[in-house]
Parts: sequence; C-alpha cells; structure tokens
Amino acid sequence: MSTRSVPPRALAWVVTGIVLAALSLRGPIIAPTPVITQIQSDLGFSAATAGLLTGLPVLLFALITPLASKLIGRFGPEAAILVCLTGVLAGTVIRSAGPAAVVLAGTVVIGAAIAVGNIVVPVIIRRDVSWRRIPMVTAAYTAALNVGSMITALGTAPLAAVVGWRWALVAWGLLTVAALVFWLAVARRRAVAPPASPASRTEPPTTTGASGTVRGTGRIRRIGWWLTFAFCGQAFSYYSITAWLPTLLADTRGLSLAASGAGASLFQVAAIAGALGVPALTARTPAWAPVAVVGALWITLPLGLLIAPEGYLVWSAIGGIAQGGGFTVIFSLVARVVRTDAEAAGTSARIQGSGYLAATVGPPLVGALNSGTGGWTAPLLVVLGATAVFLAGGLLAVRETQRRP
Repeated sequence: MSTRSVPPRALAWVVTGIVLAALSLRGPIIAPTPVITQIQSDLGFSAATAGLLTGLPVLLFALITPLASKLIGRFGPEAAILVCLTGVLAGTVIRSAGPAAVVLAGTVVIGAAIAVGNIVVPVIIRRDVSWRRIPMVTAAYTAALNVGSMITALGTAPLAAVVGWRWALVAWGLLTVAALVFWLAVARRRAVAPPASPASRTEPPTTTGASGTVRGTGRIRRIGWWLTFAFCGQAFSYYSITAWLPTLLADTRGLSLAASGAGASLFQVAAIAGALGVPALTARTPAWAPVAVVGALWITLPLGLLIAPEGYLVWSAIGGIAQGGGFTVIFSLVARVVRTDAEAAGTSARIQGSGYLAATVGPPLVGALNSGTGGWTAPLLVVLGATAVFLAGGLLAVRETQRRP
C-alpha cells in the first residue's frame, strides 16, 4: 500500500471527498427509522424484524471488515471507496424496489458497501494527512457522518408524507451520486499525479503520549483491544438510540412521526459539536480528559430519558455530542498511534469488526425488550450499561499509551 502524501492542493480534494463520502456512510441506515412504523405496516414486520433495517448493516460491518481490509491492500484506497459508493447507491435502489425480502436484500448490500468505507477512510486519513491535522480531519469526517444522519432523520418523514416511504428512501441516493462523481475525479487526478516523496510526509515525534506515536507492536495491540472494548459500547449505544429514539419519543411524549424524527435529529446534528470539540479539548487538557468528558455525556443520555423524559431535547443533544466525540476520540487515537498504512487498516478493521459485531444485537435487542416489557425502562438500562463500557475501555486505552515501554 502506498505511503506517499498528497500535495496540499490535492489534499483539499481528498478532504472534501472524505466529507462527501461520509454523508452516505450513515444516512442510508438512518433513513428508515423515522418511517419505521409505516414500513412495519406495509411489509408486516415485527418490531424485532424492523430492527434489522439498522441491525443488518451493522452485522455486515463486522462480517465484511476482513474482506474490506484485503480489498484496500490489493486495489488501493481510491478503488475501495469507489466500490463502497457504488454499492451504497445500488443497495439504496434495491431496498426501495420490492417486497420484504428485496428490502432486506438491499439493506444487506448497503451494509456490505459501507463496511468498505468504514475501513478505507481512516487509511486515507493516515496516508494523506499530516499527523498534526489528523484529529481535525477525523473530526470533519465524524461531523459529516452525523450531518448525513441528521439530514435523513429530519427529512425522511416529510418526504414520505408526499411521495411515500419507498421514494423517500431512494431520494437520498442523490448524495451518493454526488460523492461517486467527485471520487471518480479524485481517482483520476491521483492516477496522473507524480508520486510525492516519502520524505514529504511530516511524522510525529516518537513519544508514549496519547498525542504521539506509541512504539511497539505489543503495546499497539493492547491499545487496539481496549479501543475495541470502547467501540463496542459506542456502537451498541449509537445504533440502538438511532433506531428507536423516534419511536420512544412517539410512545412516551405522544409526538407525531415527523415531530419525533425532528426531535431525534438532535442526536445526529449535535454530534458535530462533539466531533469538532474533541480536538480542542485534547489540545488543552490531559489525555484522559476527552474520554472522561465524552463518557460522562454518553451516560447522561439514558439516565436523563429515564429520570426526566420531558427534557428529551436536552438529553438528545447531550447524547449527540457524546456520540460524535466518542467516534473522534477512538479513531483519532488509532490514526496517531499506528506506524504504517497496513497497521492502520489492520487495527481499524479489528476495532470495527469486533465493535460492530457487538453492536449488531443492539437495535433488535432494544426492540425486543420494548415489546416484551411494554415500556422503555429496560432498553434504556441496557444502553446505560453500554455507555459505561465505552468510558472504561477509552480510559484504559489512554492509560496504556502513557505507560513507559
């Protein structure tokens, strides 16, 4: 895999491409949630089966991740991201084109394609971005993931009211088309550009701090496993809340589908503040502080919904800040402690494969608990436990980066 850095002007293209691609790496999964009851009614899905519309892609993230890493190594990051975007577009069309089996098949295609994007974007960031800018570019990537989620969470129900849920879901494919066209141009520019000297990449100094490089394969592996533990909690919580928060608000607050979707969209849009706030916090505080702050905010979401559900707008915003910050904390650390592109792909694949496998059970489990208990207390307690897992894993990973060799 190439280790060259792109020239500054080409880097602007790559960062823009990362942002455009990110708009399609979560939005297609989020899009069904505001109209989940309409989909259930039309297709005869149970609550647990409906949860598969968000749970299946997460399962595919786990299953396809090893293949995604091999695809990147064999054909390169640009080819991999084009495969990702083409698959997302195809899956979006298939999901809106037929009966229940076809809807689930399209969901599988979307999940497999996004799995490739999940792995390749951190590799591109590590390869093309100077180490000092990695947290900010990772933050921009995370923010764009959540902008895509916010747009679909906010816009799907109103669109469905006009054109039906099938056309509302397929309409978001226009974002994927834009990203695909842009990355075709990036790949073409990259192919004809002269290779940059490896010396043109400015590497971080050798340190054992969380902001530098941690030398030693064993230590990096241990950090990776603690981050996997943290990402299990992050991904479980994120996908469970994303899948069921609109329904929870409709049930507990008596909101319409459009209103509950708008309320839940705060969970997505507030993540931008979390993503962009982590680099600033990291520069001004001890290494453990960003993880502790993000973990405390994560825990506040389920606690708030349990204790004072009337403040759901506040809790949604706080939880959104937490989920955006949590993703940025984990993958900024990955990009900065690994030493090679191959190590970046392997570590990212291990974290995401294990984390998304754990997260696969989230939406179906939360839906089943709601159906079985007739309420939301048990589901929220499970989410509370998952947020505590994020906090513990993140703090242990940071501690490992600060241990002396």
